[in-house]
Amino acid sequence: MIRMDSEENRRDSNGGVAMAGSRRLLSDRHLPLLVTGVAGVPGFNALPYFRDRHPGQVVGIRRAANWRLTGTGIEAIDIEDRAGLTQLFERYRFRSVLHFAGSCALKACELDPAMAQRVNVDGTRHLLELARRFESRVVQLSCDLVYSGTGKGSHAEEDPPDPVTVYGKTMVAAEELARTICPGSLVLRISLPMGPSFNGHAGAIDWIASRFRKSRPATLYFDEVRTPTYTDDMNLAFERLLVRDDAGLLHFGGPRKLSLYQIGQIVNRVGNFEPNLLKGCPRADAGPIPPRAGDVTLDSSKIARLLGGSPFRPWPACESLVPRQRDWHAVRGERENNEIERLLYRAGSALRS
Repeated sequence: MIRMDSEENRRDSNGGVAMAGSRRLLSDRHLPLLVTGVAGVPGFNALPYFRDRHPGQVVGIRRAANWRLTGTGIEAIDIEDRAGLTQLFERYRFRSVLHFAGSCALKACELDPAMAQRVNVDGTRHLLELARRFESRVVQLSCDLVYSGTGKGSHAEEDPPDPVTVYGKTMVAAEELARTICPGSLVLRISLPMGPSFNGHAGAIDWIASRFRKSRPATLYFDEVRTPTYTDDMNLAFERLLVRDDAGLLHFGGPRKLSLYQIGQIVNRVGNFEPNLLKGCPRADAGPIPPRAGDVTLDSSKIARLLGGSPFRPWPACESLVPRQRDWHAVRGERENNEIERLLYRAGSALRS
């Protein structure tokens, strides 16, 4: 059983999830706050950040079947459970919502598109209808996989979506629901959120590292390119955006472009894992399910202009941890330690190295 309580989530010398500036931006008119999808990497990191800053005013929901995830303020409600969500809103009367819930399992969505529709689209519809009824401020996550990545990347908000996966198609549909049901909502297209996962094997970092820890190979693509972000930076930006009135769509990716293979190299070397466990190939060599996107990097200059500067540091924050060739991860110093937590989860710790 995994608990999300305050002391257990302060992971480094900066205070982990609570390391950001002490000034609280959310006031009584923004609270209570609902965080959906707390089993995912964004929600798992956002909930303790906001809960520590606003005790008793933040509620997170996770799927009812996910019984291992417990902790203060966590409710077991499926996002597609209209009756359960309605009761929750009537009990707390949320003023703000961070909507992170959904199924991002690419293969599962391909094999069961009805499930993807039910969770990612119908569940979002229920939530938005309640947010409209209770006049809640909504910040909703979408993702870079609304694009096929067949071009040169650096997608701007105006670029038309052309997803190649069922998951990506449901994200496009959920974006449209936000525009029509809650026109004042803000949709953020994220890339890969870089932070710890609740089960130790979800999300980009932990999935790769969990395979290496078990001496199992990980095959990653040379030509699927993303713009990852530290979850610490995402939390700070969420806080700023919740108190603003910006509506519409913003890209929410980091400033550094990395292929999945390069991300695997970084995890392999920083974690001091066996170099030969990392395998690489072009995405054309992957199987047909799920289809793979290409360069889906995001141009997030619009949010940088809006907030007076980019809210994101490059991931990884240390320039020396950026691979330059395909065997970069195999080169090790005399004394190598597993420093994933210090260098890859937490931007502040990485910048001090």
